[in-house]
Amino acid sequence: MNNPTTFDNTLSLPVVVAPMFLISGPELVIECCRNGLLGTFPALNQRTSEGFEEWLVQIEIALKDYKQENGKNAAPYGVNLIVHHTNPRLQADLEICVKYKVPLIITSLGIVPEVIDAVHSYGGLVYHDVTNLRHAQKAAGAGVDGLILVSNGAGGHAGTLNPIPFVNEIRSFFEKTILLSGCLSTGQDIATALSTGADLAYMGTRFINTQEAQVSKEYQEMIIASKAGDITYTAAVSGVPANFMKKSLDNFGFTEEMLKSKAKIDFGKELDPDAKAWKTVWSAGQGVTAIDDIPPVKDLALKLKKEFTNTVNKQNELLSHY
Repeated sequence: MNNPTTFDNTLSLPVVVAPMFLISGPELVIECCRNGLLGTFPALNQRTSEGFEEWLVQIEIALKDYKQENGKNAAPYGVNLIVHHTNPRLQADLEICVKYKVPLIITSLGIVPEVIDAVHSYGGLVYHDVTNLRHAQKAAGAGVDGLILVSNGAGGHAGTLNPIPFVNEIRSFFEKTILLSGCLSTGQDIATALSTGADLAYMGTRFINTQEAQVSKEYQEMIIASKAGDITYTAAVSGVPANFMKKSLDNFGFTEEMLKSKAKIDFGKELDPDAKAWKTVWSAGQGVTAIDDIPPVKDLALKLKKEFTNTVNKQNELLSHY
C-alpha cells in the first residue's frame, strides 16, 4: 500500500469520498471523516471564497471536537480545486487552503505547478484526476502525490478506459498513491479496486444517496430507480465528457442531437446562481445499479466495512483451493 503516513490509524476503509459538485458539503465531509473515510468537497460548492473559508472553519472545529471527545484523530479531509483557466477563484481559494493547511488537495482539469508547490509548502498532499496515460504522465512529472484514475462509467467527468489495464499502465511508472474511480458502490467493489493494484478506492455516486448529502430526494430516488444502462456519457452539459442519468437529461430537454454536441468549458459560469443545468441535470455513475437506499453516512460506512471484510476473507479462502 502506497498511502501516506498521515492516513495511519485514521481510515476505517481505504476510501476517499469524491468531491461532488453541488452535493458535497461540510456535513457530508465531517460525517465521512468521523467514520474513518476521507471526505472531500469542491471549493466551488460555496458560491464565494468567503463562504468557502467558513466551511473550512466549520470542518476544522468539528474534527478537533471529535479528537477531544474520542482521543484520536478523525480521517483527514480534502478540497477539490478546479485549476482550469476559466476558474476565477483558483488563486483566492488556494490561498485559503494554504492558510488552513488543508491536508489533501484534489486538482482537476489541468496541471498548475504553482498549486502543487503551494500545497507542498505546508506538507499537504496533491492528488490529481486523470482519464488517460498522457494526463497521468504529465501530472506525475509535475510532482503530484497521487493519481485518481477516473475510469469508464464513473460519475461526473469520466474517462473511457477499463480500470484493470488503466491501473496496470499507470503502475508501470508511478510508484506513489493510485486511487481507482468508477462504478464503486459496495465493500466488495472496494476490495476489487485494491486487487487491481490501486491503493485507495474513490467513491462518489454511492454517497449521493446518503442523508448528509446536499441533494434533493428526487435526485436520490432517480439513482435508486436507475440501472447502468440509464447513464449517458456526454460533453453537452459542461464541455467535458461526463456521465448523467438519462431521465434527468430528458427532463431538461436535451435531445439526442444536442447530446452529441460539446458545450464551451467555462467554470466561472458554474458560479452563476441562475445556471440551471447542473441543478436539474443529475450526474451519476454506472454504479447506480447497486444502490437501493439512502442511509446516514455512519450506517453506510458500517455496511461497506462488513462487505469489504467478508470479501477479503473469501479471497483468502481461495488460497486453500489454488
